[in-house]
Amino acid sequence: MLPAVSTRHLPSLPRFADARPIHQATPVPIRPHLKGHEVRTAAQQGWDRLKNGELLVAAEADGFDVLLTTDKNMRYQQNLAGRKIAVVVLGMQQWPSLEPHVRLVVEAVNAAIPGSYTEVDLPS
Repeated sequence: MLPAVSTRHLPSLPRFADARPIHQATPVPIRPHLKGHEVRTAAQQGWDRLKNGELLVAAEADGFDVLLTTDKNMRYQQNLAGRKIAVVVLGMQQWPSLEPHVRLVVEAVNAAIPGSYTEVDLPS
């Protein structure tokens, strides 16, 4: 699995978009496409051994706004009600398949609002 990543928006963008954690198995090459965001991996944050619920708590506590993940089961495994952090789920984790559709991911990340859950369905 690839390391999770977190991002924070730069001041020129809406406040909510400040932080984006990227979860394990999320393709790290997506980082440069998230312009205007500070992107951090879970490993960079010392979170690489945390489970989903612990990762959500840690990311919220550190001020991250969005968790970018490939774990489609997260909404069934975690209580997302009342969360400050948004969750954006990618429909695939292999970068060569994801790269042609990266715009859809960037749009979902930029549109995320506190507590939202969004699955980005990518064409195959």
